[in-house]
Amino acid sequence: MTVHTATSKPALFPSFDHHHISTIKKKALRLRIESIRATTQAGSGHPTSCCSAADIVATLFFGVMRYDPSNPRHLGNDRFILSKGHAAPLLYAAWAEAGFLSHADLLTLRTLTSDLEGHPTPRLPFVEVATGSLGQGLAAGIGLALNAKYLDHAAYRVYVLLGDGESVEGSVWEAAELARYYKLHNLCAIIDINRLGQSDPTIHGHDLEAYRNRWTGFGWHVITVDGHNPESLLRAFGEAAEDLEGPSVLLAKTIKGKGIPAIEDQPGWHGKPLSQEQAQEAIRDLTNQLGEFDGQDFDPPLPSPIQVSSHITIQPLSQPSYSPGKAVATREAFGTALAELGAVNPRIVVLDADVKNSTFTEKFAKKFPDRFFENFIAEQNMVGTAVGLAAAGKIPFAATFACFLTRAYDFIRMAAISQANIKLMGSHAGVSIGEDGPSQMGLEDLAMMAAQPGVVVLYPSDAVSTHYLVQEAANHQGMVYLRTSRPKTPILYAPDERFPIGGLKILRQSNHDQVTIATAGVTLFEALKAYDALQAEGIAVRVIDLYSLAPLDAATLLECARSTQYRVLTVEDHYAHGGLGDAVVSALGPYGIQVHKLAVREIPHSGKPDELLERYGINAAAIIQAVKRLL
Repeated sequence: MTVHTATSKPALFPSFDHHHISTIKKKALRLRIESIRATTQAGSGHPTSCCSAADIVATLFFGVMRYDPSNPRHLGNDRFILSKGHAAPLLYAAWAEAGFLSHADLLTLRTLTSDLEGHPTPRLPFVEVATGSLGQGLAAGIGLALNAKYLDHAAYRVYVLLGDGESVEGSVWEAAELARYYKLHNLCAIIDINRLGQSDPTIHGHDLEAYRNRWTGFGWHVITVDGHNPESLLRAFGEAAEDLEGPSVLLAKTIKGKGIPAIEDQPGWHGKPLSQEQAQEAIRDLTNQLGEFDGQDFDPPLPSPIQVSSHITIQPLSQPSYSPGKAVATREAFGTALAELGAVNPRIVVLDADVKNSTFTEKFAKKFPDRFFENFIAEQNMVGTAVGLAAAGKIPFAATFACFLTRAYDFIRMAAISQANIKLMGSHAGVSIGEDGPSQMGLEDLAMMAAQPGVVVLYPSDAVSTHYLVQEAANHQGMVYLRTSRPKTPILYAPDERFPIGGLKILRQSNHDQVTIATAGVTLFEALKAYDALQAEGIAVRVIDLYSLAPLDAATLLECARSTQYRVLTVEDHYAHGGLGDAVVSALGPYGIQVHKLAVREIPHSGKPDELLERYGINAAAIIQAVKRLL
């Protein structure tokens, strides 16, 4: 991705006056009142965290951000991400003050029938991404800002509110580095420095110089500000918007529990609601302060007019041209298909973590450099950025070694909660990668991905199936994981074969089959070798390519199991728990069918691929022995 320096000055928010400042102060008082009222009604929540940031949020929503209060999905809206997701009641209160929610809605906080959950999720139209696991909001903000600057060339700005406690997370600094690299002048972070974490004071307390040194060292435009002074906040946001060289961060000194004198700046109040009596007293005091302000409220700035793109026509991929019998690694076929997909679908973007020459995403990068984003060795940030790009309407493919996605698993978990339309590819899966050894072998990735509800898990075995499954992944609305292998494997399928999500392929079958063998990837070819050897001995088996693990074609599996006297064997280049075998167990277990699993059952060793498949009992010889045991 070519990094450009901005040359045009963004349209800034309106100038402010006494009436404007008065409105923001009133709004901040109301946000505190509603946050206290909602959390006390719920009997849980984080009112002190809401109160420390109330002036910041009031300034943003009613003095800085350009948005249509009646249409949170307006494409021209400035974007706001509440990275400190535990302050969700504050966000809900802001949208009630803007007129999108009713104040009665706020009292449904944290109840089963309400979408005003304890931490924000995109069930609400004004929530871009789910937050609550700290340290993730800034990465999503980068995705939104990249989209605005490099893809849509849109005028919207992105604001991310973080807590000072979460600033210790390494993912925040991954994001800080990348935002500087891409010169995201349209991105503004705000750190609510209220000094107190959940159980202890934060690492730097109110030492703003310590924060300044860190953010300055990462190349950000740093502005220190009184987080309870709307006029100072407005000037700080204006200064941030004036800087066209890179991202800005406001270090806002605040008081936890501000506006509730009895507990201001007191430890032991994180995540604790006020009692009814305490809430009534605090609300009474805050309401009395409201009486000091007269006049009507100032309306929030509206978004800039935008030109809505015309409908995009997306063409299907053409048939692949792989020659029968040719050997091609599925990771390479993935890169080829992705580059072809980029030509027919302009919404496709690709993210890399410095392995593009191994995952073959370099093929896309060469053809579409403006839609390719290098994230370097920062897998957490790569996934978080992909979530932000998906929130902006793009279809991001993020690829790395399967084993390295484990580092980003919390981001993957939150992406699933966001129901983000991201596509992840994990290459170099299993012991079949060979000599690199166990640190590089993805042996838990299927379990990791299949554990998340709503995530599609695909495992192609040859180049043709990879070609079509990449297109299936792009067309599917929701999160998809595609597992690829390092070794070259023969072409199995005709170029016009189709691979719908939720399907499988029966590659070998007869009316006399005695065992069903379900497998995918490299071990599918071991199963086919075993089939030939068993066939020569007069033993008929059925071989299934289980390319779609989630969802899984349970009906066809059950039919195959019944046709082979309920003898089912699974084979996988994966640890024994949570992978392909357990997916089959989940499908057939309710029918009382016992499934026998061949899988890697110990931490593997370096070696040649064939040696390792034999050593860990997942090669053709092991399959033949297992079939004979079953018989």
